[in-house]
Amino acid sequence: MSGLRTSVGHVWHLGVKELRSLWRDRLLLFVVWAFSGALYTAAKAAPDRLHRAAIAVVDEDRSPLSQRIVGAFYPPTFMPPTVIGLRDMDAGMDAGRFTFVLDIPPDFQSDVLAGKRPAIQLNVDATQMSQAFLGAGYIQSIALAEVGEFLAGDRTNPTPVVDLALRNRFNPGLDNTWFMGVMELINNVTLLSIVLTGAALIREREHGTIEHLLVLPVKPWEIMLAKVWAMGAVVLVATALAMQFVLRDALQMPVSGSIGLFLSGCALHLFATTSMGIYLGTVARSMPQMGLLMILVLLPLQILSGGMTPRESMPDVVRMLMMGAPTTHFVSFAQAILYRGADLGIVWPQFAAIGLIGTVFFAAALTRFRGTVSRMQA
Repeated sequence: MSGLRTSVGHVWHLGVKELRSLWRDRLLLFVVWAFSGALYTAAKAAPDRLHRAAIAVVDEDRSPLSQRIVGAFYPPTFMPPTVIGLRDMDAGMDAGRFTFVLDIPPDFQSDVLAGKRPAIQLNVDATQMSQAFLGAGYIQSIALAEVGEFLAGDRTNPTPVVDLALRNRFNPGLDNTWFMGVMELINNVTLLSIVLTGAALIREREHGTIEHLLVLPVKPWEIMLAKVWAMGAVVLVATALAMQFVLRDALQMPVSGSIGLFLSGCALHLFATTSMGIYLGTVARSMPQMGLLMILVLLPLQILSGGMTPRESMPDVVRMLMMGAPTTHFVSFAQAILYRGADLGIVWPQFAAIGLIGTVFFAAALTRFRGTVSRMQA
């Protein structure tokens, strides 16, 4: 019993030492920015709707129907359309003045009335990816609606045969900032937990602090566990503050589930990722090497976890491999708790999976860390 109390004391004091070291490190400023300004910016930067898109129209028909189509594009979705000549179309797109150029051919109205199905050409500047993707669909639907209303003679829509009752569950306003904010929070939790623990180990090796620790009556697992709880606690506190002040207050995101349950799962995830950070810290010999390893590890964890693209669209082999990554389960239970109000009875499989993955990572990191310590003592 006294041995356990001694080990707990060692872990506590070593963890406090890690916190003091981080307090004097400028890396703490990056932590503050990642869970405040970067989180807010990432949530607001990705547009979920078209806003003031630059559009030009080449009206070669100059008929009531073509004028009707030109007048259908108005703020705030589009900027007021600029009517240009055919010779100015390429020059305007090359100069980046227009994102969309609509070319209405001659005799367009007469061909429509004759039932000849004429084509309207839409030129899109695809370098503006988000606007190009959204705007092409907007313009197509607007043009088809105006032609249909012109042929019908009024704006009365025919009675549909089937009445589709649309209900947007969990995000009634289809607000993209809710999704982007949570995904950026998840990415920052993973990134910083790995960086902080790996950088702390490399920094001690470069400064010679690890040799001082080895002459003390402490065991390798105590040193490692101290780094896990200290850096995990920093990221967990930052996550809780970001949830309240950035997601809920600044972004006005409603949270359906229990914040405490989410933070409990986040603590399990941090156990796995901090262990991963220590493992990478034993593999890398310097901070530049650690940076290269971070790129190789973080990109698959973030892109293939289901936060950016649905896992259902991935190949079966990739999905099976990513079941061994903690971020896959983290994204799953975070969305279930925060969006759908899931309780422990629903998300316990993800909690158990992360706990098992974290135990494996911790054991592998401890084995590697012990080997590193043995080589340093030899």
